[in-house]
Amino acid sequence: MKNSIILKNITVQHNAKIALDDISVSIPEGTFNACVGPNGSGKTTLIKTFLGLIKPSSGTIEVLGNLNSIPSEFIGYVPQIKSHDLTFPALAIELVASGLRRNWIGRIHKDEKSEALKALDKINSAHLANKQLSSLSGGELQKIFLARVIIRKPKILLLDEPATGIDMVCESNINEVILNMNKNEGVTVIMVTHDWEVAKHHTQSVLLLNKKIVCYGPPEIALSEEMLSQAYAHYGHILHKHEGAAHV
Repeated sequence: MKNSIILKNITVQHNAKIALDDISVSIPEGTFNACVGPNGSGKTTLIKTFLGLIKPSSGTIEVLGNLNSIPSEFIGYVPQIKSHDLTFPALAIELVASGLRRNWIGRIHKDEKSEALKALDKINSAHLANKQLSSLSGGELQKIFLARVIIRKPKILLLDEPATGIDMVCESNINEVILNMNKNEGVTVIMVTHDWEVAKHHTQSVLLLNKKIVCYGPPEIALSEEMLSQAYAHYGHILHKHEGAAHV
């Protein structure tokens, strides 16, 4: 099996502090992966390293067989919605269509509108097309950002806690879309999440992180009590293996 992403001895430092420490991992093509770990463990830093937004202090990264740059549309990124200005005066369809270009769309062409509506329809959100972004709920806005990624037809999908601040119905819909992209289109998915149950039931592999890789493997191994205790030990929490103990 080919690998979508290969990290070799990646170390990232912020203000002389180590954010990622000697990370080496290979992410197989077409797999669904969760990235789990305590706050401050380097999960978002890892995603930004994949994106090329953060340059490592040492080590190498290979994305889709390339050590240098790749076409931007090959990688889709859905950030946490709290990081965006929700008062920006734009329609949902304009944000989705902007995924087709590298800059903001002033006027949507007919073919761009058609593609944007197809992407919205794919996530059952065509009814949101002409709504102002400021009027959308957190779950609706997250789906719009996902549609903006879908329109690009990426080979790799990176998500940074996509369920943060949304209700369970929207979370279920978003998870279904992501699963379909992975299973039906062969998209490699890497999703940062604090929800161990989502990681356990929806993913093929879990990357358990605390600045170093504690474990990368099947959910039943990476999310075992032994592995979780190693990753979260300094938090002082008691970890339970039963259903429902998915958060710290």
